[in-house]
Amino acid sequence: MSDFVLTDKPEQQNIIDLTGICQSYDGGQNYVIKDLNLVIEDKPAQGQFVVILGMSGSGKSTVLRYIAGLQQPTEGAVLIHGKPVGGGAKRASMVFQQYSSLPWMTVLDNVGLALRYEGIKKSARDAKAMELIEMVGLAGHENKYAQYPSLSGGQLQRVAIARSLLANPDILLMDEPFGALDIRTRLQMQDLLMRIWNKFHSTIIFVTHDIREAIYLGDDIYILKSQPSRFVKHIHVDLPLNRTNEVKRNPRYNELVHEVEDLMMTVAEMG
Repeated sequence: MSDFVLTDKPEQQNIIDLTGICQSYDGGQNYVIKDLNLVIEDKPAQGQFVVILGMSGSGKSTVLRYIAGLQQPTEGAVLIHGKPVGGGAKRASMVFQQYSSLPWMTVLDNVGLALRYEGIKKSARDAKAMELIEMVGLAGHENKYAQYPSLSGGQLQRVAIARSLLANPDILLMDEPFGALDIRTRLQMQDLLMRIWNKFHSTIIFVTHDIREAIYLGDDIYILKSQPSRFVKHIHVDLPLNRTNEVKRNPRYNELVHEVEDLMMTVAEMG
């Protein structure tokens, strides 16, 4: 575990760069985010699973919005594959905690939505969408409307994940996507996400408040402090990359849980 240091490795392309990020909503009199830096290296044929932890209001969701191009910082640069967001780089996909599917459309049409905007013929986009629908365990539900109670909360999040993967499997942003699910469904979704990550080798940026979830899923954890926000701790999770529930019985897993709990309490006291 280490204090957070911005690394600069020009010989290796970075997939995401946030440099000198500051956010003010009153013309610079006060900053809610100040001197925030984050570098995520591209790891072909492996990908990365990065988890962001922080207290409520520390800016975790805001960081995701920067990467997704949904919000511009007051100062600083946000680069995807070395290009400004919206400046030629393909936009990252995002899965929210709130169910974001279009309820007047079927599961099949929701998942294929990005391909529709790209002008792909319906037969072709339906075929690609079905591949993802089957992967996330929704085969047989493709003609249902993507709304509750036709689908459960867990199923609606599977729709969102499938749609995001079809739009851009390289970078997937997830803002507490399992926070509203019951514990059984949440554990199932964690395992599904691990399988997806191992298949696509995506770079996943995952926000959660659940430390056990963070350690089970992440290979790197970054902790945000608030007032103003910036990254202050980086934890490399030294557990096997290909994880199953057996990892949770590994003594090192429980050691990491306790270590990160202590770190979170320390960061919460930072001014």
